[in-house]
Amino acid sequence: MLDYSGVATGQSTLADLAQDLTVDDLRTLSDEMVDTILSIIEDATDADVVFEPQDPDANDTFSASADEANIAWTLGHVVVHTTASSEEGAALASSLARGVPVEGRSRYETLWTDVTTIEQVRERLEESRRIRKAFFDTWPNQPHFDVTSTPIPRFGPMDARARFLLGLFHEDSHLEQLREIMRQARAARGA
Repeated sequence: MLDYSGVATGQSTLADLAQDLTVDDLRTLSDEMVDTILSIIEDATDADVVFEPQDPDANDTFSASADEANIAWTLGHVVVHTTASSEEGAALASSLARGVPVEGRSRYETLWTDVTTIEQVRERLEESRRIRKAFFDTWPNQPHFDVTSTPIPRFGPMDARARFLLGLFHEDSHLEQLREIMRQARAARGA
């Protein structure tokens, strides 16, 4: 897995991390991310998926409603949120790689309240893996790395590789949250 700490602190950019990566590298990094999440939730139960952890810092400025802005996210919520971000990164990276300028978003997020079993969580992760890989099949043999977008100004311009990494970077930022949810869920069930 990539070390995103330099990006998180502003000492490097996603473009810096991506500059020497190949499409095969990106596929591998995506698989590693899904596999990491699957390992974090390896012993999860259905009850763990909907378990409401303690999270005094919960603050979702993009929540669907004001009522949800400060709720602690469940395991199911985190997984549907992070997979949606990585799939969006894959979709927009495909456009950039094909030389198509990108404006706006390309995001669909499964309704988290509909995800209530560990089987659904694992299916969502494997579906996301498949979707991400499928987008790589849309890249031309000679990707247009000269076409960039700047979805988040502090991260600077991103070519297709960096735009794909933005999704993984976001997913990576939720790994500790997933670990903490699982820690609390295990403790609640006495495991």
